[in-house]
Amino acid sequence: MPIPRVVGKLNRVGLNHLMRPLTRHAPGFAVVHHTGRRSGRPYETPVNLFPVEGGFVIALTYGSRTDWVRNVIAAGGCVVETRGRQVACRSPHVYRDETRRRIRPVERAVLGVLGVTEFMELTAER
Repeated sequence: MPIPRVVGKLNRVGLNHLMRPLTRHAPGFAVVHHTGRRSGRPYETPVNLFPVEGGFVIALTYGSRTDWVRNVIAAGGCVVETRGRQVACRSPHVYRDETRRRIRPVERAVLGVLGVTEFMELTAER
């Protein structure tokens, strides 16, 4: 079970604003730049990011039904800002993995305690 949505709403209002500057540069984190599918407004969402061959995997700590995930899927991609650089990404694919096999062992354990089993894979445009 992902983190409860009420926690996500509180984070969106407060914690995300504080974390966004840090997540742009910290290893294992990123900011996803996406556009609202209804509003057309630009948004920035801090995420847990893991580099993989050809792109990235993002842990969906609040599940796959969040607005930012739906926005990225609707748009067919997003821009990921990580370690001080921006990478255009396409082909978002949400999948379930109870073993968290594509994640490093330390993060795998933490995400296991949190009950995170959903992920989004993105292909980096080169």
